[in-house]
Amino acid sequence: MNQTLTGAPPLLRAALKQDVRNIGPWIVLISALSATSVLAYAWVFPDLADRQELAATLGSNPALSLIFGVPRDLLTADGFNAWRAGALGTFFAALMTTFIVIRNSRADEDSGQAELLASGVMGRQTRLAVALIMAVQASIGLGIVSWLLTIACGGGLLNSLALSATYTASGIMFAGVAAVAAQIGSDARTANSIAVATIGIAYIVRGYIDASQTGEWATWLTPFGWLEEVRPASGNNAWPLLLAVAFAIVLARVALILHGRRDFGLGMIAPRPGPARAGAVASVWGLALRINRGPLISWLIAFAGLGTVFGFLATSVGDVLGNSPLVQSNATTEAGLIFAFIVTILQLAGIIASVFGVQIVMRIYAEEVAYRVEPVLAGSLSRAKYLASNAIIAFLAPAAALLIAGTVIGLIAAAAEPGLAAGDVVRQALATVPAVWTIVAVSLATVGARPQVRLAGWLAVVVTFALTLLGPLFKLWDWILGISPLWHVPNVTVAAPGWAGLAGVGLVAVLLTVVAFAGFRRRDVI
Repeated sequence: MNQTLTGAPPLLRAALKQDVRNIGPWIVLISALSATSVLAYAWVFPDLADRQELAATLGSNPALSLIFGVPRDLLTADGFNAWRAGALGTFFAALMTTFIVIRNSRADEDSGQAELLASGVMGRQTRLAVALIMAVQASIGLGIVSWLLTIACGGGLLNSLALSATYTASGIMFAGVAAVAAQIGSDARTANSIAVATIGIAYIVRGYIDASQTGEWATWLTPFGWLEEVRPASGNNAWPLLLAVAFAIVLARVALILHGRRDFGLGMIAPRPGPARAGAVASVWGLALRINRGPLISWLIAFAGLGTVFGFLATSVGDVLGNSPLVQSNATTEAGLIFAFIVTILQLAGIIASVFGVQIVMRIYAEEVAYRVEPVLAGSLSRAKYLASNAIIAFLAPAAALLIAGTVIGLIAAAAEPGLAAGDVVRQALATVPAVWTIVAVSLATVGARPQVRLAGWLAVVVTFALTLLGPLFKLWDWILGISPLWHVPNVTVAAPGWAGLAGVGLVAVLLTVVAFAGFRRRDVI
């Protein structure tokens, strides 16, 4: 064996045994996404008329193409599965392998575990190589489990294989991206941010191309577009998978070269030394702001960019919406349809903003388990004040991000469509904020009162996403759709917006926040 990879087999066995509990849920959930699509299709759309109505509905809604990709064949269960689970499955597979690679390579350096292992008989590049091998094994395992489970639920043999292969290819490809990011970032958190940002940008570019119907050539501008060209259930082209694997091999090689040249514990981006004086950090409010400063800057810039992309997308789909039968019959205006599209876009932006807020809340518990909270509370600082300093940022930051995106979208869209008022878009973004706060408050309540179930915060994001964007498609009852806070956000341009539902959502957010503070005051702090 190559001396640089000495010790790889025993390390691989130990790492897999330790990490299998983190990998397993990803494989199960992504596979379930595919399997449930096949099962739900026959239940919700039992006859040809229902399926034709589905195809017509999706064809006139570019917002869904932004998220799920281009619907190529909605008259079969496999075609529907490829649309509903294809883009999302590849996105989640990319996240899965990103976390595997960085957790088992760069994070070990930050914790000191890597230095302990290096004191034994182990090659310099063994850890990174083992992390990449784990990611490849997880990707292959995902493909196999997804394929078998989808077939068991009624999916076609070759169609399901093509779809599952895109998950595997995405996981392998972005494992290479994560490996490179692990060499660039100054620590594991920075590396994760770089890798996840790369995934997000690639996904948004893919969504913009699909929703704006730019052209087939533009699909090749993003790795997720390569996987779309596999066209499961409507072509089953295997050769784009080879391109993805070749790209992954190149990235892995680059990562190994960078790993061999950088200093242990440091990345290509060197960390900056802290200030000589405490300054604003001397207060609990300044400390909370300092802890979250990096994510705050990154997310706000990202939302400005997101608003720019969504704004141009709203103007680019104007021609598509202008050909709608509603416009042709004078039942509504083109500006009205564009605003309805913007409402959906702002719902999606609200879900993304809630991820931002939940991430800030989760940082509260991360500081706690790192034993940095107890010394702070050992003085005269009250628990309520400490939690409030972080909760305020968790609420205000996503609200600011959403308003930034709404303002940018409004300015761009209004410049292209005179019948659209930028102020209305900003008001719509403002109306979406209470719904975002409710999702954040779920996370805050769990972290404050019972951190053992803190994953309920992320579950709230997933449920909101599913009910808001897929619930109406599956013709769910209103009481189920009402579980999503975003379902209660009215269109502010209609004659009588339903403000009562939004007020109820705001009240739920307040009650959950009260639960958070009451629980944090009583429970033990690690």
